[in-house]
Amino acid sequence: MQRAGQSVDMHPLKPVLGFAAFSGTGKTTLLKQLIPLLAQRGVRTGIIKHAHHDFDTDKPGKDSYELRKAGARQVLVASDRRWALITENDTVAEPELNELIARLDRENIDLVLVEGFKKVPFTRIELHRPSLGHPLLYPDDNSIIAVAADAALDTGDLPLLDINDAVEVAEFILSWLATQSPQRDPGERGC
Repeated sequence: MQRAGQSVDMHPLKPVLGFAAFSGTGKTTLLKQLIPLLAQRGVRTGIIKHAHHDFDTDKPGKDSYELRKAGARQVLVASDRRWALITENDTVAEPELNELIARLDRENIDLVLVEGFKKVPFTRIELHRPSLGHPLLYPDDNSIIAVAADAALDTGDLPLLDINDAVEVAEFILSWLATQSPQRDPGERGC
C-alpha cells in the first residue's frame, strides 16, 4: 500500500478521483448512485475498491472458487458478457494504488474512481457524517478537493457538497473532470 507522503502517478489521460471516509459513511452507496449519473453523461468509469479483509469474489461450490482453493495462483473467468481475473497476493503488503490503476483497461474508461486508500495522497472527495463522531480528514490532507456531508460544516475554501444529493456530487465531478483532460480530442467519448 502507498505510504502517506507518496504520491500516486496517474495515467495522464485517465483522471483518478477518490472518495475518502471512515467506514459506514456511505462511500459505496454514493458510488452506486454516481456511476449511472456519470454514465448518462458519457463518462465510462473504472472502480478500485480497497478491502480491509480477506475477501472472495466467487462463492464456494463455483468452479472458479474451487480451482483457486485447489492452488491456482490466478483464475480468469470469462463469458460473452464479462471476464474477471482473480489473483492471489503472495505478499503480506497490500498492493499499491498505482499497481491497481495500471491493471485497469484504461482504453475503455474515462475516469478511475477509487473507494478508500484514505492514507494515500491523490485527488479525492471526503465524505463526512458528523453524527458518526469521526474527525474531518481535510484539514490535514491537502489532496481533498471537496467535502460531501449531511450537515453544514466549515470547510474553508473547499466546496461543501450534499452527500445525499448524488446529482450535485456528479455535477461537481463533471466540472472537475473537464479541468483534467485538456489534451482530449473534442470528438472523443466522455465529457
